[in-house]
Amino acid sequence: MEADPILFRDLTYVFVAAIAGGLLAWRLKLPLILGFVLGGILISPFTPGIKISDHHAFEVFAEVGVVLLMFSIGVEFSIPDLMRVKWIALGGGTLGILLSLAIALGASWLAGWTMIQGLVMGATISVASTMVLARLLADRDAMGTNYGRVMIGITLVEDVAVVFMTIVIPIFSGPAEGRLKTAAWTLGKATLLLIPLAFLAMTVVPRVLRRVSRTKDPELLLLVAIAICLVSASVAQACGFSVALGAFLAGLAISGADDLHHAHTTLIPLRDAFVALFFVSLGTLVVPQVIVDHLPLLGVMLALIIFGKFAIWFGVMKLFRYSTWTSIAVAVGLTQIGELSFILVQVARKANLVGDEVFTTTLAASLLSIFINVLLVRVVFKWIQPKLDAEHAATPVAPKPAPAH
Repeated sequence: MEADPILFRDLTYVFVAAIAGGLLAWRLKLPLILGFVLGGILISPFTPGIKISDHHAFEVFAEVGVVLLMFSIGVEFSIPDLMRVKWIALGGGTLGILLSLAIALGASWLAGWTMIQGLVMGATISVASTMVLARLLADRDAMGTNYGRVMIGITLVEDVAVVFMTIVIPIFSGPAEGRLKTAAWTLGKATLLLIPLAFLAMTVVPRVLRRVSRTKDPELLLLVAIAICLVSASVAQACGFSVALGAFLAGLAISGADDLHHAHTTLIPLRDAFVALFFVSLGTLVVPQVIVDHLPLLGVMLALIIFGKFAIWFGVMKLFRYSTWTSIAVAVGLTQIGELSFILVQVARKANLVGDEVFTTTLAASLLSIFINVLLVRVVFKWIQPKLDAEHAATPVAPKPAPAH
């Protein structure tokens, strides 16, 4: 069987675009995903110059990238880190997501858009990019600070929320009558089915990986890790859930076992290759003319992400009795959206809940919000860093939760 020369040519374009965009982002000290998406825009059918021909093949590759990305998020999900800031992460994180949904619904009502558009918009703006945030904190050596732990704790809760939102969003493509009841039933069914799936994942996956790791063969370990990730995603999909949920569960199964983290380490280069492909593929779907035609939608999304989320997270932090400076730091760090928002808007698009204009505008809003967020973090943190350092030295322990009234 002769290989398709068009596919190999397109694959070459994709990885060259990823390298060129990634190098540009690295040179400008920006998150790599910005460069990947920009590289995709350059080789898209909607911009002049070289362009890929077969979108469908790369959508399949991008799905694999999503699966591996969610697997990695599951592996890196740290329950001890979450427990250190459990009150603000669980209570505040959930409150922040609900408030994001509320302001998006309000904005869509004022703009005359549908409730479905408002819900999808609220879901996409409610989750910050874990990859971007981790990079910004690591660059500032701030992962161990009070505000760094709070931000990571909140994004961990958002990661889990995304998994459930991918289950609920497609429900809204059905009839309006009884939609809330259907959503509640689906979540209840998901929870019941997740218990045995999670139990199997927690008991079987570590046992299999430990047995394979005794072979001391990294190639075999890599193959088994990939197989477990894909099998878990397939089982979740067969049960009516998203592949992202299955991959997340498989990763979560080994997150607490330090001796198995090398299995994840062997997967990182492959994951990074597919994730780069995922973001470049997203870039090829951006239609510049659609963005120009829907500038009001883009403006509303950016206003909700930058100003709306800042106000929400500053308010939530103050509600939980954090200092003004820590509240500003956390609020600034969370005013962006990224890879998980892409996943959510893709789910909504496949369910025919939103059109290409919302999908494309979300991608544009994500790129711009990440760029603005990087600049904001650099400027604002330079201003408040002495105050944060003084607080960290004086009160290293996180504040207690707000008392119930």
